[in-house]
Amino acid sequence: MTDPIADYLTRIRNAVMASHRIVEIPASNLKKEITRILLDKGYILNYKIDEEKKPAVIKIALKYHPVTKQPAINNLSRISKPGLRKYTHSTKLPRVLNGMGIAIISTSQGVMTDKEARHLSIGGEVICTVS
Repeated sequence: MTDPIADYLTRIRNAVMASHRIVEIPASNLKKEITRILLDKGYILNYKIDEEKKPAVIKIALKYHPVTKQPAINNLSRISKPGLRKYTHSTKLPRVLNGMGIAIISTSQGVMTDKEARHLSIGGEVICTVS
């Protein structure tokens, strides 16, 4: 696999389109940080890291509206790819849906959302956008 982050996003996207409740994804430190951000911002219900399996697995409980069954994640797209990395300055960080969505940024101080990076005046690699 050449791009594990694209695989991570595709597994979540496919599970949402198939209306699955839980999706299992091979774990890495960057995937754990992205999952933590998705939980903090309310895009997923919960997650659990299963260290007993080899390799370790992240189990993500996806979030849906209780009445209409619409998923919380409508759009999940990869921005920076292995063949073309996208770095940006703190003043030019992307705004997703005019602030309604988030962009996940990998900075020198860790993985964070575009709003946190803008507040700290830190630029970095734009990993993906979520709305």
